[in-house]
Amino acid sequence: MTTSHFALPDVGEGLTEAEIVSWKVAPGDEVTVNQVIVEIETAKSLVELPSPYAGTVAELLVAEGDTVAVGTPIVAVASGTAEQLAAPLRTPAQAASPVEVQVREPAEQVDEGSGSVLVGYGTDTHAKSRRGQRRGPVASPVPVRTPVAAPVKPPIRKLAKDLGVDLGRVAPSGTSGEVTRDDVLRAKQQESVFRNVETPAWPDSREERVPVKGMRKAIANAMVSSAFTAPHVSVFVDVDATRTMEYIKRLKASPDFANVRISPLLVMARAVIWAVRRNPTVNSSWTDSEIVVHHYVNLGIAAATPRGLIVPNVKDAQSLSMRNLASSLEQLVITARDGKTQPAEMAQGTITITNLGSFGMDTGTPILNPGEVAIVALGTIKQKPWVVDGEVVPRYVTTIGASFDHRVVDGDVASRFTADVAAILEEPALLLD
Repeated sequence: MTTSHFALPDVGEGLTEAEIVSWKVAPGDEVTVNQVIVEIETAKSLVELPSPYAGTVAELLVAEGDTVAVGTPIVAVASGTAEQLAAPLRTPAQAASPVEVQVREPAEQVDEGSGSVLVGYGTDTHAKSRRGQRRGPVASPVPVRTPVAAPVKPPIRKLAKDLGVDLGRVAPSGTSGEVTRDDVLRAKQQESVFRNVETPAWPDSREERVPVKGMRKAIANAMVSSAFTAPHVSVFVDVDATRTMEYIKRLKASPDFANVRISPLLVMARAVIWAVRRNPTVNSSWTDSEIVVHHYVNLGIAAATPRGLIVPNVKDAQSLSMRNLASSLEQLVITARDGKTQPAEMAQGTITITNLGSFGMDTGTPILNPGEVAIVALGTIKQKPWVVDGEVVPRYVTTIGASFDHRVVDGDVASRFTADVAAILEEPALLLD
């Protein structure tokens, strides 16, 4: 009977170390190829690692919460069943001598429908479902929910289930009184924003010390590097976004955009892509010897997640239709909220949008995403007094803020680019040109 040792692999982007977040198996558990056995946190994201071996877990070599280097053996898997193991099983606390490292490189990601997972080792048709593989305390039974009075289509029910939204608490806004996709997403967003609405009591301890590691350490290093390497310059402009809000309303009512989340961020994204085409310098990267102007747009969206700020991007966003761009933005946000964004999805961004309006902020001075020379902030859109033809009337107004790397982007280019973005929010029909 042989024992194989699975070493922490480089899951991409030159990973050097990762934290063991949670084990999904325990000594004595039988595992199959591609069964998720551990969840790790890299400097950029959470990643589930599948087993490259089939057999029985003989030993967990690293404890939860430990940070280990790539190439470190983390689990031993013995061939055969638990009953066939001759040696006693051990836990990380009982592990003694070093083991021989056997690193097996992960195969390329395959389609989700094949039964494989993020980092896989080939399709195993006998692999168990992900939920059936998790170990730990038994979850409480799911409470029976009150039947929903408003009609709900099956795809919307599935979306609500995936997001953990109670349909009984969702106010329908459909033309026939049905619950729409936007209703579910809005309920999820409100749940996220207001989950800490109750003011907690002061903790008993006077201080709390949070280790700076993993994603938080990576965020800190990136922000310091960006702020003190690229000379930032910022500009701001107030915009009458009333026509954008009317345009959004028409898109929501269009059958062509059924079951797709439509929001002002979609128009903002198209506005940035349009403005980039007119001012290509803002879509560049700086090196010590040259400026690289990108003739494509990998559009980053700054996302606040429970583990910190990340910036996944929509690859080749300039080639997407309005509907496909909306779908891509929606999927990007859902994946980020679930903590499943992978390193490749955050790599090679060319320009970024940060949506401060989702937090009720009017504007801000955003810091550049490292490697980029421009970032645009969209503030909240709300009704304000606005002068139209000499009269003060209520209009939907927002503020656009943008920061640039002044080594690459001069003041005139920064101003023209921001004005172009504002022009689209004021008149989305310009996108038809």
